[in-house]
Amino acid sequence: MRVLDCLTQEHNLLLVALAALICVCGSIVTARMYRKTRESAGAARPVWLFMGAVAGGATIWCTHFVAMMAYSPGVETAYAPMLTAASLAVAVAGCAGALWLGSRRWRHAPIAGGVAFGAAVSAMHYTGMAAFTAEAVVTWSIPYVVASVLFAVIGGGAAFALAANAALKHRIALASGLLVLTIVSLHFTGMGAMIVMPFAPLDGSLTGDDASSLLALGVAAVGLLMLGTAASSHLLEEQSERLSRRRLNGLIEGSVDGMVVEAGGKVVMANAAFLEFSGADADVVVGAPISRWVEDADRIAAGVLVQSRLTPMTGEPIPVEIAVREATSDTDGRAVRIFAVRDLRARIAQERRISHLARNDSLTGLPNRSSFLEKLERMAAISEGGQGFALLAIDLDRFKEVNDLYGHAVGDHLLIHVSDQMKAALKPGEFIARLGGDEFVAIIPATDRDAAAEAAQRLIAAIVTPTVFEHADLQCGASVGIALWPEDAAEPSSLINNADLAMYRAKASITTDVCFYEEAMDEAVRQRRRITQGLREALDQERFELHYQRQVSIETGGVTGYEALLRWPQPDGSYISPVDFIPVAEDTGLILPIGEWVLRRACAEAAQWDEPHRIAVNLSPIQLSHVDLPRLVHQVLLDTGLSPHRLELEITESAMIADMERTTHILRQLKALGVSVAMDDFGTGYSSLSTLRAFPFDKIKLDRSFMAELDGAPQSRAIIRAVLALGESLSIPILAEGVETDAQLSFLREQGCDEVQGYLLGRPSREAPRQVEPAVKAA
Repeated sequence: MRVLDCLTQEHNLLLVALAALICVCGSIVTARMYRKTRESAGAARPVWLFMGAVAGGATIWCTHFVAMMAYSPGVETAYAPMLTAASLAVAVAGCAGALWLGSRRWRHAPIAGGVAFGAAVSAMHYTGMAAFTAEAVVTWSIPYVVASVLFAVIGGGAAFALAANAALKHRIALASGLLVLTIVSLHFTGMGAMIVMPFAPLDGSLTGDDASSLLALGVAAVGLLMLGTAASSHLLEEQSERLSRRRLNGLIEGSVDGMVVEAGGKVVMANAAFLEFSGADADVVVGAPISRWVEDADRIAAGVLVQSRLTPMTGEPIPVEIAVREATSDTDGRAVRIFAVRDLRARIAQERRISHLARNDSLTGLPNRSSFLEKLERMAAISEGGQGFALLAIDLDRFKEVNDLYGHAVGDHLLIHVSDQMKAALKPGEFIARLGGDEFVAIIPATDRDAAAEAAQRLIAAIVTPTVFEHADLQCGASVGIALWPEDAAEPSSLINNADLAMYRAKASITTDVCFYEEAMDEAVRQRRRITQGLREALDQERFELHYQRQVSIETGGVTGYEALLRWPQPDGSYISPVDFIPVAEDTGLILPIGEWVLRRACAEAAQWDEPHRIAVNLSPIQLSHVDLPRLVHQVLLDTGLSPHRLELEITESAMIADMERTTHILRQLKALGVSVAMDDFGTGYSSLSTLRAFPFDKIKLDRSFMAELDGAPQSRAIIRAVLALGESLSIPILAEGVETDAQLSFLREQGCDEVQGYLLGRPSREAPRQVEPAVKAA
């Protein structure tokens, strides 16, 4: 009696429907477990493998035995307990092996695993059928048996192949359906292969209601196990996915960069920053390929920073920097790629700004010194065959007055105005740059002086264009120096220097504001620059010297003090005259550190002399105008240990005239320290009596020029008498400088002069003063 002939009763059909339901549910769970096993990694894979094996084995076993319960051959039936249990073990073990084999990473692993699954189903079915006993003779149809096995292995291979194909949208549903057909086809074809011929009952087996009850109990337990496993796996998966997604969401949303997670060639997650870049909603981005947004995203290797472009829904492409990291999903073990997308627009704009500032003046926008030097080097390199050019050094006139009168904001406005005017006046091929302050340079492709002069006048006309700012009419002029390449220089640095020399000459001229470089006329400026550089080096390396000249009392003939005289020795043993370098030091401001050095050195050496003679030190008008002079003198006296009454400071009358009130205040502070103050070079300046009235000088020094003219100019004798009489009436001692002859000394003695100084009494000497015989016989 074939099994298909027995499916006629109502309860049998209900059991078949129940078997089909179990098969469908179990197949869905098995397909999902297989996908999880295949996609997971690490410790998660054995868990999914175990649950898949239990779920798949239970599905096969329950489907088989529920269907068998529906089978009523008309005779008493029973099931061997050991073989029944063994069939369940075969199902679970076979599913475990099939899932393990199908989850391997080689190409045909899914098909091999599916074939193994079909074989496991076949093995379980025929093991379970071996447990079937009845009061009949059971025979088998070999063609049906072979067909059932073929259905199982072919269907299993196809189902596993579908479940492993990530490109299919509904792969789990398709694979589940194919598993149902595989199990059902095997079961009913295998049962169709069984022929039952009633016979006598067998001993040693369970029979009747006992067997049915026991089988029902087993099927129920296994069914509950299968459903529990399915439910547990589903909850575990959902919880794991929620935790993983929450953790990943927190990670990517906390980044200021755009973050995208891609799996299987599709975007599965994107943060708000990336959505803002793309200009699209999440439902548009998720599910689309990353290459839709990021150029050449598929070719970006992991661990490498790549610059690319992101194409938003609307607008221009955005320059971005891409970093890719490969990872494995915590929940399903899938390989994913995480893209970090950084917007480069701000950085590129900042780099452009930095590059612009590095090559251009921040105030006027003109090229700066660096750009000018590069341009000059290029022009010098390409100028061949007589095709020269002119370099114009431009310095604004009266700009300092605007700055001082109206403030720096107005001065900056004037600089911007002048720069814009000059830029507008340029012709093609001409170049202008700002070096700093009110200094500009221009490179003009001119081959002769006339073309260079025309360009200079054109730029001057642009500069003198007036402007109004904050109700102030602003205007300045310009002095221009021109040097021609290659006539005036063989090196770019020399050309710059020569143009500057010509500009300084133009600035000093009252007849012209444009000067060409001329070697002979600019030698004085060149010498001035050499002196300035030499002064700095001499100050840094302490190459100055102090020489001392005696000051002698006419009445006693004894030394009353020494004047410290600054000397600048040269490597060849010669000396540069103070007449040559002191004015340069005053103009450049170097007189302040040089004057401090002289004061400190003179006081330090005087403190070591055998005799406590007075030391006289000259002060420049620049020093006298410095507010810190009293503090400096006080500090030097403390540092050197020199008594204040031994220090005499000499100033010229011209130093007081500039600001009488302020200078008088400083001199009174010096007097309060106990220092003496003498008026130097009296008779050559204003020689104003108001000066003597404004401040009580301790001494008046008569200029040496009167001594030189004493023999040939009666007026000199008269002036000397008048000065000596003035000193006597004001009770101010008089010292005459430049005494070189006995006749001069005799005249001064007759007129009642107090002290003298000059070559007759001793030349300036580098050696420290010591006890000497009287330089002048007492009167």
